[in-house]
Amino acid sequence: MRTVAVMNQKGGVGKTTTSMNLAHALVLAGGRVTLMDMDPQGQVSLGFGVLANGQGGMDRVLLDHGPIADARHQVSDRLYVVPAGPKLGNMELVHEGGSRRGVRLRQAIDEYDTRDEEFVLIDCPPSAGLLGMNALFAADEVLVPVSSDFLGLHGLSRMLQIFQHLEKVLERPVTKWVVLTRYNERRRLARQVREKILDYMPGRLLATPIRETVALAESPGMGQTIFDYEPHSRGAEDYHALADDLCHRRTC
Repeated sequence: MRTVAVMNQKGGVGKTTTSMNLAHALVLAGGRVTLMDMDPQGQVSLGFGVLANGQGGMDRVLLDHGPIADARHQVSDRLYVVPAGPKLGNMELVHEGGSRRGVRLRQAIDEYDTRDEEFVLIDCPPSAGLLGMNALFAADEVLVPVSSDFLGLHGLSRMLQIFQHLEKVLERPVTKWVVLTRYNERRRLARQVREKILDYMPGRLLATPIRETVALAESPGMGQTIFDYEPHSRGAEDYHALADDLCHRRTC
């Protein structure tokens, strides 16, 4: 099983869109996936139309040490979503527990029956607070969506600083992947951003960029992934290919 945190502190880069569509693409490729919504804004939960039930969501898992199996919802064959829950933001206010506060998600995943899981994906909050640290400590790998513009590069630079600090704490390297989003090959700036990433992080840029399309922007508002909304679109084609890249660790 691979645990992948999808993270970027910069908004508007397609983080949640990538989490949702990548999860669905992995399932369509035959995988079994649990997608965890670690963002208090709950956009993954909204996108899939999933609300925390009486057992709560990630808030119950982290604040009350509830089991993931009780909080998850099956949204399709082999795809489970654990919603954020209304109290998830309270996790940032937890003071007791010392350094153990940062490994609650890791402990919960260790106790989760993942024998049949190929992937656990974690949609992270746009901050490096306690929720973000829980996600990073729990993950084997981190996927950073980067928009194909100057601000996207700036956000990646900030994330690299966070990873450098994290690796010192963990005393091990963190496997990092980058995916280009909102990509338009006709734009010179987009091509320049791609080349910069290849220079900064050789062997880390996944081979398939996600092209900018109207359908990808519209589908979350319809409560659908791109595969439900427009299954034959360029966006669906790109996320199919991206899932294959991630499975086989295929980079530029």
